Amino acid sequence: MQENISRRHVEALLRDNEDGILGRWVQISNEPLRGRAVENDTRKELQEIYHAFLRSMEDPDGASELRGLLSDLSRSRARQGFTPSETAMAVFGLKEAVYEFVETDGGEEALRGFIWLSRTIDGLGLYTFESFTAAREKIITDQTEQLLELSTPVVKLWEGIVAVPLVGTLDSARTQVVMEKLLQTLVDTGSEYAVIDITGVPAVDTQVAQHLLKTVMAARLMGANCVISGIRPQIAHTIVTLGIEFGDIVTKATLADALSYALRQSGVQVAGMRPGRAAVRAEEA
Repeated sequence: MQENISRRHVEALLRDNEDGILGRWVQISNEPLRGRAVENDTRKELQEIYHAFLRSMEDPDGASELRGLLSDLSRSRARQGFTPSETAMAVFGLKEAVYEFVETDGGEEALRGFIWLSRTIDGLGLYTFESFTAAREKIITDQTEQLLELSTPVVKLWEGIVAVPLVGTLDSARTQVVMEKLLQTLVDTGSEYAVIDITGVPAVDTQVAQHLLKTVMAARLMGANCVISGIRPQIAHTIVTLGIEFGDIVTKATLADALSYALRQSGVQVAGMRPGRAAVRAEEA
């Protein structure tokens, strides 16, 4: 009974002093941001949360609306690059703003009600922190997928010949992206030859070799022949030492050698000229 009286006292204090509490809350929330947030935008966000908070105290079913607004705030601040503590302060700052008015009131009921309010805001702050963390992880995951796509281009070298220049470590996730992009390009261009260049791959171990073989097999199922280029002396030594076998897969030392091989297999004659220059012509049937 006493708790209900104290709670109603604080609810009345929140409604009667809305402008003052809200203004102080906006100020506390923006202090650690050092001008990175517009005060009017912050006030609009916090005012919606404040009103939803008041409605949730009247009707427990209104808590879902409040949590939805806190989730939106977390996602927005995660996209803008704010830290977790700066985002959490947007919620915890309400306690400090309210306490200043509780002190002014000075009544015992106000102090007891503030204890209940403090526990409630702590729960909302933790929910905001969790929402921010989930939003940040989602952003990182999306950016990682975008970087994977950008780091695995499939380029057309010649009519019927495409190339996949790989740079960096080749893991399971990246192998999946490489296969998807390569297979889709083979379908779109109708190419019969694919050159997988590993010049930019720092090292080839058993796992990397398995990923390469999977990519080659996937391309073969689409009717394309694969050539692996960029086999440097160090990589060749490692492959032999580990006992890795590429079977009947054609390997070349450089991308130029692989392109020359694919051109000849496609019926294009490569004629040598002066050093650094070459001419190509289609062979007569």
